[in-house]
Amino acid sequence: MPKDFRKLFITRAARIRDAFELLDRSGAGILLLIDGKGRLERTITDGDLRRELLAERRLEDTLEMLPQRTPRTIAPEAGSVEALAVMDEANINQLPVVDDYGKVLALHDRRDFDSRILLSTPHMGKDEFGFVQEAFRTNWIAPLGPNVDAFEQEFCEKLGHKHAAALSSGTAAIHLALRLLDLRQGDIVFCSSFTFVATVNPVLYEKAIPVLIDSDPASWNMSPVALERAFENAKRSGKMPKAVLVAHLYGQSADMDPIMAICDAYGVPVIEDAAETVGTLYKGKPSGSFGRIAAYSFNGNKIITTSGGGMLTCDDPDSVARARHLATQAREPAPHYEHTEIGYNYRMSNILAGVGRGQLRVLDQRIASRRAVFERYRDGLADIGGINWMPEPEWSFSTRWLTTCTINAEIFGMDAASLREALQDQGIETRPVWKPMHLQPLFKGAEYFQHGSASVCDELFATGLCLPSGSNLTDREVDRVIERIREKVCLSD
Repeated sequence: MPKDFRKLFITRAARIRDAFELLDRSGAGILLLIDGKGRLERTITDGDLRRELLAERRLEDTLEMLPQRTPRTIAPEAGSVEALAVMDEANINQLPVVDDYGKVLALHDRRDFDSRILLSTPHMGKDEFGFVQEAFRTNWIAPLGPNVDAFEQEFCEKLGHKHAAALSSGTAAIHLALRLLDLRQGDIVFCSSFTFVATVNPVLYEKAIPVLIDSDPASWNMSPVALERAFENAKRSGKMPKAVLVAHLYGQSADMDPIMAICDAYGVPVIEDAAETVGTLYKGKPSGSFGRIAAYSFNGNKIITTSGGGMLTCDDPDSVARARHLATQAREPAPHYEHTEIGYNYRMSNILAGVGRGQLRVLDQRIASRRAVFERYRDGLADIGGINWMPEPEWSFSTRWLTTCTINAEIFGMDAASLREALQDQGIETRPVWKPMHLQPLFKGAEYFQHGSASVCDELFATGLCLPSGSNLTDREVDRVIERIREKVCLSD
């Protein structure tokens, strides 16, 4: 289907030969016959033209004698369910969208509605099955095994870490990181406010106190300005944090140099929640390689996946050894089951680690694909006002795990929530950006430090939207999203 449906317009002054040639060039299977005022008269197919030739019309004849036929159309506000119903009833594969004046605004194609476009789905390669099959062949089914050991080693080699522990989730990695820093009840942890709740929940597991930090508009991640304010306040009150927990979002690193400088000046360790930034670079170094401990996620929607899983990384071998101990129920080395402290069932299974090994081999390809998806959106919507993409500062290399933007409703013509609902009606899954933790009922009353006179992450939440971003999206699917967004702009004009 041509990206610009206007290329399918034809008038009665055209010859039958011209109509055949346009059908052949477009590959759309349909032409749109319009009158002198640009209103749709009818649709034309290859079969329509051949029937005219069988009626002894010639290729050089014009379309003047083509019989009138009321076309099947649909209104702009109709959703994909209604469009499919009309196509099914009329047994057609293309359906023009027309306004009250009979002018064509868009052209639906059945293929556009055959399946939903989801936000971010798993993308399997060719190697995963081989590692999983080997686990079955050798009966290494239970947690731990050769794939776990190899996945940890290969992950370190790929991302430049010294030691790693493969775990059941990124949340488990954050929890163990806090345990490694000996977090106790009543201790304070400075946390990114603009993040998923899994970043901050482990602080509550230990009955500690989260203090929430606003975002930097340059990266959407933790603001060094707000962090400095939080430390100054802590110094005045005499209640310093036990740790700073920095979340990196949507494939984009936080500005780590000033954050590390501030934390080092106060002697407070940093934990990096790099769940969403496997493969991201900050000034040429991997995201997650700046703080004392980092946590990664391999959830089903992440850039690489183990279905469910995570990784804790640290340069200190003793810390990683202790993380592994805590992750296996803190069992002591005794012939019986001996336990002296609380442990957890947090280790990754040998089967899932095999999936991770295969996924790790195609990480660079997945990053390239996601960045290409972002670039296609950016280029395809470049002339549409009111869409502002998540920035990529010059010091950053973002994986564009999710293509994320903000919508200026005054310029665009509708707000982010309305656009999300409109795309949902067309079978396209989008999502709001993260609701900041200081706005969550769970963290009501938590102390919060803004970047400036207004909260940056409040504004991001009010205007932000995540578009379908999977590395297995086809160009056609991305173009379908672009076309549907452009339709909404036309309708709002």
